[in-house]
This record gives sequence, C-alpha cells and structure tokens, in this order.
Amino acid sequence: MLETFIFCLLIRQREFEATSATLYFQTYILLGSTISRGIVYLSVQSAMTVMAALSNARLYFGGDFCRGDKKNMAMARLGYYPSLNCAIKPKQPSLLVIASASTPPSIYTINGKKVNGINFGEAPFRSNKYSDSAKESCVDAPLHAVLLGRFVEDQFVYRQTFIIRSYEIGPDKTATMETLMNLLQETALNHVTSSGLAGNGFGATREMSLRKLIWVVTRVHIQVQRYSCWGDVVEIDTWVDAEGKNGMRRDWIIRDYHTQEIITRATSTWVIMNQETRRLSKIPEQVREEVVPFYLDRLAVSAEMNDSEKIDKLTDETAERIRSGLAPRWSDMDANQHVNNVKYIGWILESVPINVLGNYDLTSMTLEYRRECRQSNLLESLTSSTANATEASYNSLHRSKPDLEFTHLLRMLADKAEIVRARTQWHSKQKRN
Repeated sequence: MLETFIFCLLIRQREFEATSATLYFQTYILLGSTISRGIVYLSVQSAMTVMAALSNARLYFGGDFCRGDKKNMAMARLGYYPSLNCAIKPKQPSLLVIASASTPPSIYTINGKKVNGINFGEAPFRSNKYSDSAKESCVDAPLHAVLLGRFVEDQFVYRQTFIIRSYEIGPDKTATMETLMNLLQETALNHVTSSGLAGNGFGATREMSLRKLIWVVTRVHIQVQRYSCWGDVVEIDTWVDAEGKNGMRRDWIIRDYHTQEIITRATSTWVIMNQETRRLSKIPEQVREEVVPFYLDRLAVSAEMNDSEKIDKLTDETAERIRSGLAPRWSDMDANQHVNNVKYIGWILESVPINVLGNYDLTSMTLEYRRECRQSNLLESLTSSTANATEASYNSLHRSKPDLEFTHLLRMLADKAEIVRARTQWHSKQKRN
C-alpha cells in the first residue's frame, strides 16, 4: 500500500507566478523499503489541486522564495510554509512539496467515543513567537508528525521504532537498563502527544493541565529477555488501562524490529499528583473521560510472571553495601521539577558489586517509588543479596530461577527518608551466551 510520497519540484520563479505554466518535477515514492523514482508534469493549478486533496500537504520554499515579503506571508496563511533553513541557497529557486497519502494521525473517536484531537497535518506555526515576527522571518512546517510513531490495533496501541545509539550502550556494547527505561518513557509521552490529549505538562492531558495535575509513577516492573546491541532497531508498543479506582496502568513490549522477537516486557502503575501542593489526588471525572476511550484490557506481563511481592526495607544493619554522597545534577531534573524516575536506576546500581555488573545481565528489575527527589538532596544507595527461592518455587511461577537476586534502597542522606525500593535479578552472561 502506498503510504507516503514526496514531490520534489525545481521550477523557475516566473513559471511559478504564471498559473498556467507547466511544472516539471521528480517524484520519490516510498513503498515499504523500496524507493521508486518517476517524472511528472503538472500545471501549477493542477499541483495545487492535488495538494488540496491531501489533508496534510505542505510546501517548503527555498532560494529566492525564502523572503518575508507579503507574497510569502499570504502563502503561509494558506498553509504554505517557507523554510528557515536558507543558509544554502540553490542557484535556481526551488519548491518542495511534502504530502502524505495516509490518514492524518489525528484521533477524533476511539471505540465509538469522541476524544480531543490535533491534526498535525494542518502545520500550524511552530510557536507563538513567530506570529509577531512572521513578516520579518520565515517559518518551518513542523516535522513531529513524521518523527513520531503510529497507532495500530484500532488506535488502542501506539507503536514507535528506535535505533540503539552509541551513547546508549554499556561496556559490553549492548543497551543498558537505563536506555530501555528512557525509550519506554519516550514512547509513552509520544503516545499522549499523538493522541491529541496532551496539555502543557510533561505527559499531562488538557484537563490535567487546567487543574495543575501531573502523572507520577509508583511502580515499574521490567523483564529483559535479551539486550539489543549498538545499531539494532527495536519496535516498542505501549497502551494503557485502569489500575484500581485512582490509578492507570501502562504496559510496553519491545521487539527486535527485524525478527519481531519480543525481547522486553514492562508494566507500570501511575497516579495523579497536584503540581503545586505535591500531594496525590483522585482522578477527576473530566480526566477519566479523556483517557478511558484509550483503555485496552491487555497485560504485557501476565499475573503469574509479574513481580508483585513486597520489597523489604533495607537498613544500615541489613544492607551489605552502602554508597553515600550521590548528588543529583541539574541535568537529572525533568519538566515536572523533580529528578526523572529513570535517573534512580544508575544510583541504585552504584552499590552493586562490580563483578556482578561485569559478569551478569540484569534481567528483571522492580522499582517502588516512595517520594520525589530534588536537586538539593544528597542520596545513599543500599544493596543486599537476597536468599534465592528454590528452583521448584520458580517453576511453579513459570519463571526461570535467577543466578543472583538483590534488594535495594535509595534514600535521603540527611533524614534517611526512602525514595525508591527495588529488587533486581541477574543471570550469568556466560550461561546465557
């Protein structure tokens, strides 16, 4: 099926001004992983008719068209957007048309229910700051509709693809647990944005933003079957469902893009907090009405495979290793004005023996978040090995027995207040390879 096509036009300025002129341009058509090239002749009037039939067609003007004159501004108001990237000017004025034959990513109904939607194909100005100075400058059409993922399975599941970068791997050239958690978080945020629900907060909906409410995670459990290597491409699916009366559950699965093998499963629980009082809040009915149409009754981690057991609290007496003086940096803060939940993982692992980090794979991690942390807080990381259950008990739970298991605690250095409790399971790299 033809998903996307791109017209690249090279025309003379005087031909553009004459609506009856014939345009010569090349077309690059993307069919799966194959790009085909052809030549098309259209009048300007016909080209405009084609673009009008495409709901998210956009124009990019280069060369002499990149001026803040009245003619260009009139085009901008009609939906034609001159490019800001005019540092390199072609010898001949050029025009680039980007159009999509697929349905716009806006979502207006889910499961028969009407929800809020944003038509990314409308290509609004990137921000309000350009509206006042538009006469003196040009504006870019937004590219986030291209960069984001897509909805599948009747719009209930959001899917996004990532490549593992060189700065996302560890010493063994595979992705780290922090990398996986960052990718999960990125997919979740893009899910909210693409659904048309996003307000002005960090993943908050419109109704939440009006009430100064934010989502906070209380528990995350992730199981890793295999870590991707540098350059590997992964595909992540995410969806949401209710969790009790005042919580929301978000699940993920990560696949190897080429083999479609599921290599990671994760589940999490989220609640709402008031951004000003920093107190937990019930889900307002208006917020519930926003998110309920997106709920999908499906588990990424089955009940028998999920680590739902209580995590014991560590103390100075029960901890085998303590690492003190861990200091959050400004770059560890997120848009909700506290330390991002993924940052805790690195501090937790600071108290794990170095031979474990080098010789074992972290295959399961459960995090229980107790309180938020600010940049001014100094932290301590505590770790203690856990007496492994018997092989029979793991078989009864349909889980493989880990080679090592640890209990962790991240706490404030000053008053010993708990921030995160955690449990990790490890398998020998030698055995797995």
